[in-house]
Amino acid sequence: MTQFLSLIFSRIRQPRVISEVIGGIFLGPSVMGRIPGFNNAIFPIAGAPGLTLTSTIGLVVFLFLVGLEIDTKIVKRHLVGASAISFAGLVIPLGLGAALGVPIYKEFIDPTVNYGYFLLFTAVAVGITAFPVLCRILTELKLLETTVGSVTLAAGVGNDVVGWILLALTVALVNASSGLTALYVLLSTVGYIVFLLYPGRWAYVWLAKWTGSLERGTPTAGMMTLTLMIVMVSAFFTDIIGVHAIFGGFIAGLIIPHENGYAISLVEKLEDLVSIVFLPIYFALSGLKTNLGLMNTGKTWGYTFLICTVAFFAKFIPCFGAAMATGFNWRESGAVGSLMSCKGLVELIVLNIGLQAGILDTRTFSMFVVHAVILTFMTTPLTLLFYPPKYRTRDGPKSDHLAEGGAATRPYSAGDTKIRFAMVLDRIEQLPAAMTIAHLLHPSGTSSSSLLQAPSDNTEKTLEKLPVSPRISIYALRLIELTSRTSAVLKSKAADSLVFTDPVVSVFRTFGQLNNLLVSAALSVVSHEDFPSAVSKHVVETDSQMVIVPWSRGSTEIDDETDTGAHNPFDGVFHKTSTTTRDQTSSVVYSEFIRNVFSTSPTNVALFVDRGITTSHTGSDAQHLFLPFIGGPDDRLALAFVVQLARNSSVHATVVRIEQTEDLSRESTNLDKKGSAELTYSIPITLTAADTVYAQGDTQTRLASETADNIAWDRYASTSTTHNAETAAALSRISFTTLSTSTPLRTTAEFATRLSQAATNVIVVAGRSRRMAAGAHAAELQQIITEAGASITSSVPKTLGDVGAALVAGNTKASLLVLQASGNE
Repeated sequence: MTQFLSLIFSRIRQPRVISEVIGGIFLGPSVMGRIPGFNNAIFPIAGAPGLTLTSTIGLVVFLFLVGLEIDTKIVKRHLVGASAISFAGLVIPLGLGAALGVPIYKEFIDPTVNYGYFLLFTAVAVGITAFPVLCRILTELKLLETTVGSVTLAAGVGNDVVGWILLALTVALVNASSGLTALYVLLSTVGYIVFLLYPGRWAYVWLAKWTGSLERGTPTAGMMTLTLMIVMVSAFFTDIIGVHAIFGGFIAGLIIPHENGYAISLVEKLEDLVSIVFLPIYFALSGLKTNLGLMNTGKTWGYTFLICTVAFFAKFIPCFGAAMATGFNWRESGAVGSLMSCKGLVELIVLNIGLQAGILDTRTFSMFVVHAVILTFMTTPLTLLFYPPKYRTRDGPKSDHLAEGGAATRPYSAGDTKIRFAMVLDRIEQLPAAMTIAHLLHPSGTSSSSLLQAPSDNTEKTLEKLPVSPRISIYALRLIELTSRTSAVLKSKAADSLVFTDPVVSVFRTFGQLNNLLVSAALSVVSHEDFPSAVSKHVVETDSQMVIVPWSRGSTEIDDETDTGAHNPFDGVFHKTSTTTRDQTSSVVYSEFIRNVFSTSPTNVALFVDRGITTSHTGSDAQHLFLPFIGGPDDRLALAFVVQLARNSSVHATVVRIEQTEDLSRESTNLDKKGSAELTYSIPITLTAADTVYAQGDTQTRLASETADNIAWDRYASTSTTHNAETAAALSRISFTTLSTSTPLRTTAEFATRLSQAATNVIVVAGRSRRMAAGAHAAELQQIITEAGASITSSVPKTLGDVGAALVAGNTKASLLVLQASGNE
């Protein structure tokens, strides 16, 4: 139920805790509990102790993860502003919370409940801020990289720690039989905190270094065992001294080091078990204690809205004023006040502790639960209202994406030569494809080994005489998917440091250094739906001339060959098996991401589909490119790019201009006018995003495009055209041919097949041609797919274009480089 509700509420950008709380209420006496026999059948009384114990263990581990999220370095960066906001957001809400408790006590609470304890409890319930929910909202709204997000997170750290201390004090007072006992409990708690945070932390860090866990960035099995023992022993100790067990788990999380991604790796090993198994049980039990049916009077609902009003403005106004006093404008201050007023699971924990201690009854508990849901629900829309993306300012110095050894300026652009590329890296599997295309970008001439030698006087004089050739700059963008997991939030908070330790970035940066490429990297932790917008933002910030999206080959499965004889145990050693590699173009999800990049990118886009055809090294790095030039802006970009790649001495190319004859062209045009809905493709229909088909333009525009095609072809294919030395050398490795055919896609596939049989490494370069295509090929593509009996998804032609789809349908043994020109080309 929680998963189903989260799908609904995530669409309106609500945190997961909303669906968890509502799901628990739905299972309780408010809704499902009204069905006769439901509680006895699903939640029998005999099973309640076991569920309570299980949920408590899960809650202890969850609070351990909450403590682990707290990083004191954030507080040190914004000490003044965060301290002012945290202080104002605690003192005034505590006072107003205690004042709010006076009428509620007189109206709803049994007189046997200690009056002072109840006022202290309501003060904590109003004053506390849900730090875990705050982290997730800041991450979801992409506010962690802004000054507002950083300061609010730092203020939330102080607010959260003080709030838990006050809650522990409240529980200690409630459980103590006398004031002297409460003092003993308080002193024991303080002593234990000091012991765990100093000698305990030192010993833990020393063990993490001694076992190599901190160096590797991941805990060993022994360190995981020790960590869980510390959490459970800490929870047991705080429970027996009179403070709730969850406080011990929270303190244990504060001793975990964050260096080298150790904390992130530890969280990844625990978070799914907690969020999927333990926490739903806790929310279900909490929902069983919530009975909205008891809120059946106008007075009850009036006090509920009074609680909401006081709790919100008690947080919003002081935090707003403190933010204004520390230099924020009214929009930023409004966002700070809205964020600091959020509640969530922490509030629910506080309320359950109050219910267990007898401070709250079921009706007041339900009133406070409703208030927690309403305030948490308000946080995201209010923050977006006060602080939309166009008003946001980045925290710290703005990244200029400096490449190693070079500047971020754009000093050179000779003709169609591209020297600034944005490379998208979202998985480690994309590295082979990214390295392949990056290697092709490196022009021949000055080798990296010669650049590494110490320069002599003669070398310097020689270099002065040589023409300055610009080095290729690659601005890698490492994309990490933001999920509801705690580890994803930690990665988002540590994005600035993670970019230096991420293995994908490190490998690609080293590859760039070895190949004389200027490589810089940025890391972005965003939801999968925001990947295309993150790519567009990266392109704008780096002023890239082309964004390259590598697409590695699909997963490979090893299947045993059919054999009727006895099984040989050495078959596995000598790989006596058959391998089946799944074609990556069948991936609907990644195809949708690529199409969104094509449709939203402000610059040229190159999609490199590494189909993984070559399985053995032949001893040569020679690469053969094949470009079927049919026409249109995408093909013109492809032609210029092939010439640029041919500057690499290991690259040879074949460019064929395919002129389509009238017969099938007229037939295809007539078929296309009927609409794609009437064409019976043998392509399975899939649930994908809308196709990125662009306006085709009028007759004048198409004539201008054909003229541009002729000019581009003559510029490179004509022997009478004068070129510089680099371009002339590149053209000497390219053969130009012209073919006339009524079946351009079939001719392209046959030509590519012959080349792949003659050469080892073949890459077919093609324009995507979804905009201003020179001809219509839907009918021919349909015929090729039908004859080949290919089972390809409908996303393939939408993603790769007609030429690419025909090559995939014909199972051409070659990789693909699909290009799309920007609107300015």
